[in-house]
Amino acid sequence: QVQLVESGGGSVQAGGSLRLSCAASGRTFSNYAMGWFRQAQGKEREFVAHIRRSGSPTYYADSVKGRFTISRDNAKNTVYLQMNSLQPEDTAVYYCAATQNAYSRSSSYTTQRSYDYWGQGTQVTVSS
Repeated sequence: QVQLVESGGGSVQAGGSLRLSCAASGRTFSNYAMGWFRQAQGKEREFVAHIRRSGSPTYYADSVKGRFTISRDNAKNTVYLQMNSLQPEDTAVYYCAATQNAYSRSSSYTTQRSYDYWGQGTQVTVSS
């Protein structure tokens, strides 16, 4: 079992930045590829970003590419999501997820079923 706890959410004005953190415990963190997803009110949960066990490569949804950066610190058992140039459409609950599955294609990490463990989520609200 892996326990994931997100933090760093909050309210920010459009154009602002936030950094989300996801702390993992329970198993060897470096054995897990990590992902961030988000779910806006009334919408389906969607993929945001993914990072491999070693830290590269990374993979992003088109909607956040160039604005968001995923990274990890295996020594701290933590994955991060740096979010810049935030827009109201980025408002959502953000979830981190972990998987021991190893896929050759990064696109395979964009679906929820590819992940085994999920955090409880952290709310991000962007006002215009």
